[in-house]
Amino acid sequence: MNFEAIKSIYLFEMARTRRTLLQSVVSPVISTSLYFIVFGTAIGSRIQEVEGVSYGAFITPGLIMLTLLTQCISNGAFGIYFPKFTGTIYEILSAPVAMTEILAGYVGAAATKGLLIGTIILITASFFVDVSIAHPFMMLLFFVLTAISFSLFGFIIGIWAGNFEQLNLIPMLVVPPLTFLGGSFYSISMLPPFWQTVSHFNPVLYLISGFRWSFYEISDVNPLLSLGMIFVFLAACLGVIGWMFKTGYKLRN
Repeated sequence: MNFEAIKSIYLFEMARTRRTLLQSVVSPVISTSLYFIVFGTAIGSRIQEVEGVSYGAFITPGLIMLTLLTQCISNGAFGIYFPKFTGTIYEILSAPVAMTEILAGYVGAAATKGLLIGTIILITASFFVDVSIAHPFMMLLFFVLTAISFSLFGFIIGIWAGNFEQLNLIPMLVVPPLTFLGGSFYSISMLPPFWQTVSHFNPVLYLISGFRWSFYEISDVNPLLSLGMIFVFLAACLGVIGWMFKTGYKLRN
């Protein structure tokens, strides 16, 4: 394993975050703060508690997960897309660096950025609501696995995308609706039976539910099932990336 190559790619990607600090860090934090202000005031005044937890505290894990998914996918996608766009990907592919090392560098940086922003938002949330973490280890496990899984997913999108429109299609138009409809701002037990059934086909529900359970021990689905879904998604992403590397899909054309 060429750790020097992994380190070089990782540090280069992290340096890009420092150069775009306003867009990468400040913007998500401000957006999430506005969610707390708007939803906490508008809806929180009508819904005092959800399953014994104050509404502001209840939506905190969902907001963290919303930002985590969006940031990890975007960072993972942009990280590999720009070398393709500028042509520098061929220099990387021709260097004595294994595909697994390229993957570790780009995905490691994307996951780190997502975890950093998610942590900042968790700290920010503590200024608005009383946040408690019942299972810190499980919270970290959900947090880290989700960041890695969706950074891998973003990496897939970055390889697949042929232009900037495709690059932003899933992070901007698919992930936010799935997150909003996945129980970020409500418990699916509040929905009619038919829509509860429909909600179980939304994969993001399992991520938010498991993550929320680690905070308050309340969930819409079994936490072990949520954890299992993350591992399945992680394995699927690794399988797709393995196929892309093996065939050179949109990398060696």
